Amino acid sequence: MVNVSKTKVVTGMDTRLSYFHGWEAVSINGGDEKYSVSVLIPKDDTATIDAIEKAVDAAIEEGLSKFGGKKPNKATIKLPLRDGDLERDDDEAYQGYYFINANSTTPPQIVDQAVNPILERSQVYSGCYSRVSLNFYAFNSNGNKGIACGLGNIQFIRDGEPLGSGTTAAEDFTTLEDDAFLG
Repeated sequence: MVNVSKTKVVTGMDTRLSYFHGWEAVSINGGDEKYSVSVLIPKDDTATIDAIEKAVDAAIEEGLSKFGGKKPNKATIKLPLRDGDLERDDDEAYQGYYFINANSTTPPQIVDQAVNPILERSQVYSGCYSRVSLNFYAFNSNGNKGIACGLGNIQFIRDGEPLGSGTTAAEDFTTLEDDAFLG
């Protein structure tokens, strides 16, 4: 984990991707199309968690104008780091993790361990382990105030159990015999 600037954090290597939309921008709940991912951070990755807390504090300081010029009580604003055990207790993949939803209007650069661009889209997916660069910033929109998380770039680290309810064609179908097509 590297803390690159006051509001930017690069996660550790045990971070997993969930709801990964890094290849194509999608509209979530009718909003603008964005590239997005839910970043799962193990609760024992204290270096990344500490760096995120410091970056959130820095984003609050840098965004004081969004909060009327005074520092808000963190309990009264929306914060990006959320507890998977509490907020996603129905999803086994989130158990033992904190999570952050990050998005961007520009596509992330997606690279391999040697920082070479990944061209094969199937290599990066919900469930794989990756490092993610995140940038935190203040917002005040329609009465909602808080700190949001921008999606930077993604570095694939290693494969993981795919997340989601999708099945493969081999799981859905059986082999048809040639004579099944004749009658």
